[in-house]
Amino acid sequence: MTPTLLTGAGALVLGLVAGYVIRRTQALRDSQSAEQQVKARLDAVETEAKKIAADAKEKAAGILLDAQNDDRERKTKITALEERLLQREETLDKRRAAADEEEQKVKQKAEELKAREVKLASGEEEMGRKLEQVAGLTMQAAKEELVRTMQRTHEQELAQVLQKFEREKADEVEKRAIGIITIALQRYARSHVSELTTSSFPLGGDDDLKGKIIGREGRNIRALERATGVELIIDEAPDAIIISSFDPYRRETARLALQKLIKDGRIQPAKIEEKVEEAKQELQKRVLEIGEAAAMEVGVYDLPKELLQLVGRLHFRTSYGQNVLTHSMEMAYIAAAMAGELGLNVEVAKKGALLHDIGKAIDHDVEGTHVDLGMKILKKYDVDEAVIMAMQSHHEDYPYGNAEAHIVTAADVLSAARPGARRDTLEHYIKRLADLEKIAMDFPGVKQAYAISAGRELRIFVTPEKIDDFRALELAREVANRVQSELKYPGEIRVVVIREMRAVEVAR
Repeated sequence: MTPTLLTGAGALVLGLVAGYVIRRTQALRDSQSAEQQVKARLDAVETEAKKIAADAKEKAAGILLDAQNDDRERKTKITALEERLLQREETLDKRRAAADEEEQKVKQKAEELKAREVKLASGEEEMGRKLEQVAGLTMQAAKEELVRTMQRTHEQELAQVLQKFEREKADEVEKRAIGIITIALQRYARSHVSELTTSSFPLGGDDDLKGKIIGREGRNIRALERATGVELIIDEAPDAIIISSFDPYRRETARLALQKLIKDGRIQPAKIEEKVEEAKQELQKRVLEIGEAAAMEVGVYDLPKELLQLVGRLHFRTSYGQNVLTHSMEMAYIAAAMAGELGLNVEVAKKGALLHDIGKAIDHDVEGTHVDLGMKILKKYDVDEAVIMAMQSHHEDYPYGNAEAHIVTAADVLSAARPGARRDTLEHYIKRLADLEKIAMDFPGVKQAYAISAGRELRIFVTPEKIDDFRALELAREVANRVQSELKYPGEIRVVVIREMRAVEVAR
């Protein structure tokens, strides 16, 4: 039993030793194979690196060669440029030397000429002294005697020549002026429609509206007349209300207010004041649009917004029945045509004509003529001084500052003097109404004053805090006396002073 075990144990030991030897041999073999693979990869990487380095060296050599070639070309160009600059400097030096030489020659000739002039002057003086000794007259006396002799000999002939020259020139100037005026008027032709003092507001066939507008005991129509300063004539025309006022701006305000009230349907004193205020604001926007359209139509594009607002207000002003804005636009066209024919500044003439009556856009209660007011307005908004000089002389209140001022004055006369353009009696009538309102506004405590009923009634609204009932009676008498002493008018004028006290509280 024991030998068998020993034999088995020995076989086991031999098996283990043999397995270990075989595994180690396999491991060495695998290790050598891995090392060979790594070495092969390292050789491949090294070969690739050498190839990349060779390519890089080749590219670097090419870049260096290109840089060297560019440097040689740049140096060649710089050298050529330096040579050209040197040649130019040499040429300039030669020219400068030639110019200095020529200048020296000119100076020498100038000195020679001066010497000759001195010599000739001395010779002339000597000759003059000898002639004076021979003739027994001085040089000045001889000249005067020669002139007198020539005048006596040719006096009549010279007078005839001068008269003929003046006559021909005068005829030529007159023909030229007539031609320029004719061309200007032919290039602009617009008919004039004289402004009336009434406007008609159609009611669309609804006669019941008249009763609503009149209101209970006439309170609505009185409130509307007071707020707008117009007179509403209800029964004169069927299906229409006549709005009467010498001021077109007030008539348009009343028309817009009536339009808004009828559209709203609620006609009462409080609503009337609200709609009148809305109409005034809407009319302000419309005035600006009218001014912008007028300036664009005549070709004036650089006026400030405030001036365009005043230009638009001229649409609601009249002069002898002629619309002032239409008159100003017509003047702008005529002045531009005349300035173009004469070769003057067309823009200055055009602006001066368009803005010549800008002072009329200011209310009549502001002191000063419309020319002075217009000049102040234009200076306030930094309008070109040439334009102010062109417009300030159209009534010959100021001297003519430039040639365009004559053009503006001529255009004013041409526009206003055409047959049918103006009505003298209408302007006198409107001026009388404006004077009536101005007299009333001169008194302290007067809030508003309106001349209505074609000037037969002066309605005055006073501030109740400043004017009591007793003072209101005195004020009516004082205004009536002043009107009677200062104005001339047919018939009689009724002065009505209205003192109204309102107490307003808001319930919240």
